[in-house]
Amino acid sequence: MSAHVRALIDRRVIELYDDFTHRHLDRRLFLERLGHLVGTAAAAGILPLLQANYALAQQVPANDPRLAAATLVYPGAESEMRGYLARPAGNEELPGVVVIHENRGISPYIEDVVRRVALAGYVALAPDFLSPLGGTPEDEDAAMARFARLRRDTALAEAVASVDYLLTRPDRTGKVGAVGFCWGGGMANMLATAAPRLAASVAFYGVAPPLDKVPDIKAALLLHYAGLDNRVNATRPGFEAALQRAGVAYTAYVYAGANHAFFNDTSAARYDEPAAKLAWQRTIAFFDAKLKG
Repeated sequence: MSAHVRALIDRRVIELYDDFTHRHLDRRLFLERLGHLVGTAAAAGILPLLQANYALAQQVPANDPRLAAATLVYPGAESEMRGYLARPAGNEELPGVVVIHENRGISPYIEDVVRRVALAGYVALAPDFLSPLGGTPEDEDAAMARFARLRRDTALAEAVASVDYLLTRPDRTGKVGAVGFCWGGGMANMLATAAPRLAASVAFYGVAPPLDKVPDIKAALLLHYAGLDNRVNATRPGFEAALQRAGVAYTAYVYAGANHAFFNDTSAARYDEPAAKLAWQRTIAFFDAKLKG
């Protein structure tokens, strides 16, 4: 990325894109507003840096011989669920982890994260929460538009069903955790309030769940926040206060100078490698302690 283009990607641009992806603004309107900020010509060059480049989603190749990975269909709460599952090759019984995607549905990036979790010694499952609506389309705009139709209560029920599915598999031990990113981070927090058999939950820049549900949490929590993520961080103080009142075990980290989605290595403008690596080390250590101990 050139220094000129990097300089144009300031907080206003990041916040505008965050608004676009979370409120499903029309792409034409987004580009128009971006053009007002940086100029029309620059806007065309910046957009690809903000969007996910799934060609980069290959930290762990799909055909890595250390893993067994495949798409599958399993029973959901209201309909059949599609998902992507990976585990270390072999027959060893291992703990399970539900990987919860962003608000674009399941993607090559999330599938790569599933393989990273599997390499750490887990049976990892990414549910496609758009399954009740026909699944995740390849086109990102179409996926976000379909996502706008997804009911949160439906998604939560399917998340609980995904935990239950992992608990029934013969190749896992008795403990199951969850990790979510962006929308998935918020859903991981929600899942902790609704799945008493969930042992551990990790939220990457996820909004707080309804605070009156916090006393229902049985899982230990690990919360990762981006220092520049004002939208999500506004929900943090009330959440932490409710966790403390309820006596829920949790650890929270704030990554100074990092943007929302700092872990997503397919988004050049927002990926923060040092923060992402540290957060991942902490995540795997947390799962090892809570799910393998």
